[in-house]
Amino acid sequence: MPILDARTLEFFSRSPEQTRRLGMRLGAMIQPGDLLCLSGELGAGKTTLVQGLAQGWGSLDSVSSPTFVLVNQYRKPEGVNLYHLDAYRLDDIREAEELDLINMTETGALVVEWAEKIEKVLPGEHLWIKLRWIQDEQRGMLFNSRGSRYDSLLDDFRRKVMGG
Repeated sequence: MPILDARTLEFFSRSPEQTRRLGMRLGAMIQPGDLLCLSGELGAGKTTLVQGLAQGWGSLDSVSSPTFVLVNQYRKPEGVNLYHLDAYRLDDIREAEELDLINMTETGALVVEWAEKIEKVLPGEHLWIKLRWIQDEQRGMLFNSRGSRYDSLLDDFRRKVMGG
């Protein structure tokens, strides 16, 4: 069992609804310019978490995995986008570079599923969320902040989720 530090939060979800609610809390806290990186095997709950993130962000758009279109946009009524990128089908880093990730973070917030596939082209500062399947209804989530903005975000998120 790893020793967790101030930049790490471990959470165990007991249902898809709990995963979505957790995403809603985090989604309400993210801002344009933020980057959330999701990793984990198929069925780990990445898209379920994004459904909550988009709802917490304030989007009324329905959330689906953008595996075949690569990027979905979820709009807030004010017109700011939450971009949802699925890097699963990207063959190489060049393809990721062509997606103009910088523009996405300049005009909204960006959530990347399968972020480990394109980690080399992602900004060094972000919130990394590793999801893992435990049992049919249970998922483990390890949140790791990289950079001062994300240290603050994780601290605030920890207080909202754990209290104190």
